[in-house]
Amino acid sequence: MPADEIRGAVHGTAPVPLSVLDLVTVGAGSTASDALRTSVELARFTEARGFHRYWVAEHHSMPGVASSSPAVILANLAAHTDRIRLGSGGVMLPNHAPLVIAEQFGTLEAMAPGRIDLGLGRAPGTDGATAAALRRSDTLNEGADDFPQQLAELTRFLDDDFPDGHPYARIHAIPGPVQGSTPGGVQSAHRPVIWLLGSSGFSAQLAGMLGLPFAFAHHFSAQNTIPALDLYRETFRPSEVLSEPYALIGVSALATDDEAEAARQVRATALNMLRLRMGRPGLFPDPEDAARHEFSPMEEEFAASFTRNIVHGSADEVRAGLEDLQKRTGADELMLTSHAHRGELRLRSYELIADAYGLPAA
Repeated sequence: MPADEIRGAVHGTAPVPLSVLDLVTVGAGSTASDALRTSVELARFTEARGFHRYWVAEHHSMPGVASSSPAVILANLAAHTDRIRLGSGGVMLPNHAPLVIAEQFGTLEAMAPGRIDLGLGRAPGTDGATAAALRRSDTLNEGADDFPQQLAELTRFLDDDFPDGHPYARIHAIPGPVQGSTPGGVQSAHRPVIWLLGSSGFSAQLAGMLGLPFAFAHHFSAQNTIPALDLYRETFRPSEVLSEPYALIGVSALATDDEAEAARQVRATALNMLRLRMGRPGLFPDPEDAARHEFSPMEEEFAASFTRNIVHGSADEVRAGLEDLQKRTGADELMLTSHAHRGELRLRSYELIADAYGLPAA
């Protein structure tokens, strides 16, 4: 597997390759269709400006997040882009049969050969009741506990290499390598690159032991970032995929032309997260509504803690914040996620950051 499928190129004055994590945010007063159109615009724009990869994340039962079906969204993005890597950040493996994921991402690989990433998480990406509905099971813990076994099964489906005598030896994920070994077949044996995602030490250690690239969710688990990255590097074993560790971190970042607007949007982001934590998820709130919300002392403390890890402000402030974070963590790549009530503000944020680093002109 070529190393450049994982390691991106550094453009302009950016300290490391820059990428995008898109939650397909739906703001109050807009629709999922609006959000999905913004995703297409954003993918095309960031491709033109030299961002390395564009990931979408699986979430469920959240009105303000329209990314419940990453494979469907990625197929649409593949039809509107040519070069940028596309992937999941991530697909929650316990929610799905490994064969289904292998078929979906094998199809994506056939649509966009050589530029599909399969990022996998072990959390459900939702609440327990929704997870039970997805899995048609009331036994929720077994998915996370069985993650290494599910990962091994998925990898064998992608590589089409179950050993003789295995119950699945005669089952093939299609599109996939078996088409190339079938008489008359010319299918490429290439498959999506597997990444492990995490917000704690479990996936960090597993990724290290398997020699896989690792993505850490700094944007909602900042206190665990450095310990998890240290654990990943300490446990890393060279593999056919990587000869040395490669880790990216997800970073919440919002640059605006008006610093006051950045503060307003970040306040709305905090209210959005607060409602989610209280079991009342909704559409991304209008900043005016957030400004009118009367935060209790406990809510205010939560908001301050949450927003502390959002890099926001002017383009120069965001650039400085990202550079400081990269130095502190040693991250090999920064994957930026921008939260704002309106899609045009998210697009503008990436434009300002691209300009601040002198990335290639669109």
